[in-house]
Formats: sequence, structure tokens, C-alpha cells
Amino acid sequence: MKEIGNKGMGAVVGLRGVTFRVWAPNANSVFVMGSFNGWKDDEYQLKHENDGYWAVHVDAAHEGDEYKYILYNGENKITKNDPYARKLTNSMGNSIVIDLKRDREDHQFQIPSFNELVIYEMHIGTFNRDGIENGGVGTFYSAVQRLDYIRDLGINAIEIMPVMEFAGDESWGYNPAHPFAVESAYGGPEGLKHFIFEAHIRGMAVIMDVVYNHFGPSDIDIWQFDGWQENDLGGIYFYNDERAKTPWGENRPDYGRKEVRNYLRDNAMMWLDDYQCDGLRLDATAVIRFLENENPHNNAKLDDGYRFLQQLNEEIRDKFPGKILIAEDLKADPVVTSDIMHNGLGFHSQWGLGFANHIRGVILEIDDRHRNLQMVVESLFFSFNNDVFQRVIFTESHDEVANGSSRLPEEIHPGEADGEYPKKKSTLAAIALMTAPGIPMIFQGQEFITNGHFTDDVPLNWEIQSTFNGISRMYKDLINMRNGRNPQMVGLNGHAIETLHFNQETLVLAFSRTHRDFRDRPVLVILNFSDREYYDYKIGISHGGKWHVKFNSGWKGYDEDFSGTEFLSVDAKGPFEGKPYSVLVDLPAFGGIILIR
Repeated sequence: MKEIGNKGMGAVVGLRGVTFRVWAPNANSVFVMGSFNGWKDDEYQLKHENDGYWAVHVDAAHEGDEYKYILYNGENKITKNDPYARKLTNSMGNSIVIDLKRDREDHQFQIPSFNELVIYEMHIGTFNRDGIENGGVGTFYSAVQRLDYIRDLGINAIEIMPVMEFAGDESWGYNPAHPFAVESAYGGPEGLKHFIFEAHIRGMAVIMDVVYNHFGPSDIDIWQFDGWQENDLGGIYFYNDERAKTPWGENRPDYGRKEVRNYLRDNAMMWLDDYQCDGLRLDATAVIRFLENENPHNNAKLDDGYRFLQQLNEEIRDKFPGKILIAEDLKADPVVTSDIMHNGLGFHSQWGLGFANHIRGVILEIDDRHRNLQMVVESLFFSFNNDVFQRVIFTESHDEVANGSSRLPEEIHPGEADGEYPKKKSTLAAIALMTAPGIPMIFQGQEFITNGHFTDDVPLNWEIQSTFNGISRMYKDLINMRNGRNPQMVGLNGHAIETLHFNQETLVLAFSRTHRDFRDRPVLVILNFSDREYYDYKIGISHGGKWHVKFNSGWKGYDEDFSGTEFLSVDAKGPFEGKPYSVLVDLPAFGGIILIR
């Protein structure tokens, strides 16, 4: 018998015909039918190989043909889509033969250094619906029309929310029905390849958001795939006991089965190899490594899931050493980004809610008297395993601006997100984001004061961007200081951070960022979290000389509501607050300045 490995699953296009291979250990027999044989269900029977695999070569099949499997389990006749289908007509339709490697050209793209990344989170269905008629959703092709804009912002990495084929045409994407197929409403595999190529030629990496903690809950053909199940649960691809339970149903993959681990592994490799994605963001990894528990702080470990993540990350790191692995774990656990050699999970970085919660908490406080500056300090100095870039930081993400919450300007002043205080406060949060240690990320439309909350059926309103192009200019200036392209700002790409000034009464915080290889180029950041403007405010600093104002949020070019506290440079004076030098600066209310030597 021919040994089955991780390759050759699904419909594999050869020089002539197509080989169909499927895992169905409980089936008595398996057939494949399709447009290549008039959907005759008893013509092409798959031969049983080892370990529950079945395969047949069909000379008459070609790329573009639609097909399905017929599985017999006793008296039960089951019609299913291919679990490895790379393309479908839709989530309830037919599998389509496609060769993802055909005409594949290596883009020769290298993701920027992780300490220089600035990520733009994008939802394809709502990002750009310009030219989409009859209420249709956005596509990869319509998204490409805005890539020049994203590039000009200074963004160097786009993280797209899941595009695995899901039920219907509108979704956040976290309900994958067919994990290997690309959402047909978005433009399918061809559209995704086009999008990634267009991003790469503009110098932007593409990070794919994937869901391995659950499947479905609807339109999933792998449910009871070959007719076997226990406890009326999901069958061979799922746990069939209490371990099946997730926050989204009883649909957790069985990480204890090597075939299921291979299924997920093959999926990850498809995004990284066939589509040339530059990294993966794994959704809710805590659900992979922990079981549900009444006490959320004392969850039982799921060793199968833990080992799966280790094995997956180890192989990806070995085969694709330049690509980034990000976990959305949300437990602030350093083991997630610890080295696999030390029994860590081996992710490069992880999402955390600490930064968003702290910064938003300070910004959303109405009264200055109750604004706690210490929360800002704690958000700045937090790191995993003494590596500040092991965390992805944000003030808006798809979760932070939905699920009962709204966009930050909307939260600041509901119904008047375009008012003076929402603009000042939300951009102050952006200054903190782009100058804090970590990998910064913004959510689509954040850069032009998008209001309301995120939903998958309301497109991004690009008319707002033209109204608030000054705010977009501010984000552009901040991003281009942070993305590693300006050698004067190299301090923002370093690990070192030092608090220079902390005053809870004035609500002014000053800190410096330094790169260890360029200690002569520190970046000085001064943030004012109060509603008062300050003139000739004195700050103790560690370096003398002339300091130039690289950024001032009070510039009226950003918005007419801003204060106009504009100055170009300042000379360091004598010692202050234990520091050998000092500067006198003007500070806008709810704003900040950034200085370089």
C-alpha cells in the first residue's frame, strides 16, 4: 500500500486528470462524482489505502470541474464536499478542482523586521465597497483599489480577518465552514492571490487570520463526515465528548488525532506557501490549549492542543523562518511567546488586551481628577519574556469596536464622534500607540475617525476620510515615524524605554525610547492627558543639545479644532528632577509632542 503523508490530499491536478484523496476511516466505500461524469454517483470508486485514506485517479477530471464525494457507512449514503476543497461555488454548493501551484511565481517578498511592523487590520467584506452594486460585499479586487492609500499611510503589514469559506456572504469570518476554501463572495482563491500580489508589490506584508479553535457552527461538511459519531457530536474531525465544547458550540477539533493535526497543519502551510502569506494570526489560542471551565481563571489544560500548537509553530519556524506567528491568547501568559525549547508555544508575538484596556480607560475617563496616569505607565512598560515586540498593541480592533463597544471617538462622545474632544482624545491614544513598545496595529478607518461600531454588513464610509484628511495626515506622520524608514526615529524601534517625567496632578507623562545599537538617537515623547494647555512646561531629560520637534499634535494642519501650540525646536538647559538636562516645551491639551536630537 502507498503510504499517506501530509501531501496529496483533496483534488490534486496532474499532467493528465485529477487524483482525489480523502480520509474517511469509517466508510465502507467512497465514490467521487462531478461535472466530469455528469454527476454519476457510482462510476469512480476510490481504492482503500492505509489508515482510513481512500484515493482514485480520474483522467476525465480537469481544473474547474465541480465535484463531491459519496460515502457509504453501512446502509447510510452520505454526500459531502471535499474537506480539502480549495474552492467552492458557495458554502452550500460544490467543491471545485483548482491547482493553487499553477503559474505560481515566488514574489521574493520579505516581511519587514518585526520591530518595524505597523499593522492595518482589514475586513475584506466591508473595507471598500466602491463600485459594488445591489448590496454586494466588498471583494479582494475592490480592496486592491485602496492599497495605494494604505501604502501611503506608511503601513507595511495588512492583517486580514478570516477568509475561509463561511455560511452566507456576510460574516466576520470566525465561523469557518470550509477551512481550505477562500470565501467565494470575496473573489475566491484567484482574488486572494491577486490581493496578496498587489500588496507585495507595494511593499506590504499580508498576515492571514486563521481559526483552528473551532469549525462552523453551520454549513460544515466535515461534521460527521464519514457517518461515525459518538454522543451525537461531530465525528472524526472533532472531539466527541466533553472536550468538544467551545464558546461557539460543541465543535472543537480533535487535536489528539494525527489526521486532524495534519489537516490543520496542511491548512497553515497552504496560506504560507501556496498563497505566500507572510504570517498567521491564530484566533483564540486559549481555546486550543484550555478546556471550558466554570472558573475562567482555572481552566483545565488541553495537552493535545498545547502540543499541536508547539508542533505547528516549530515546523513553520523551520520552513518559513522569516514569517510571523501571532497568537490571540488574551491571557497575558508569557508561555505563549516563550521558546519551544523551554516548553513555550513558540509564537513570535501575541495580542493582549492590557494596552487597549488601560489606554482606553484613561482616555474615556470624563473628569481629569479621576484620570489615572499610572495605567498609562503600566501599559508602556509591560512586555513578555523581556521582549517588547512579543506583544501586538492597539486601541481599536474588530473586537474592541463591537460586541457592545464602539469606535473610540464614539465611546468618548456618543453621537458626536467628530467633535473636538473625540478627535483630540482618540488621536492622543494613537500617539501613545505609535510610540509605545510593541507592534502597533490600527483597525480599518481608525485613521479617519470612523464612528459607530463595526459590523459585517455596514461598509467603511470613505467620505469621512475626505472630511478628516488632516487626521489621516496625523496618522500618516505617526506611522512613518514608527515603521523604520526614518533613521532619526530609530529609537521607536528599540527595546529601551525610560520614564523621564510623571506628574499625576498635571497629567503629563514624558518618556524616551532608545535603540541599543543607536543610543545617540533617543526619541523623546511628551504626552498631556489633561484638558489644559501648558506653556514652558519643564521636563528633565538625559541628553543635552538642541532638540527638534518632529511631531506636534497641536498643529492646526491636522484639524482646525487643535490648539495651535506650535514650535520647531528647543535647547536643553540645566538639570531638573534628577536629570542632567531639561527642556521647556509647549503642550497641547489632550495631545503630545515628539522630539529628536
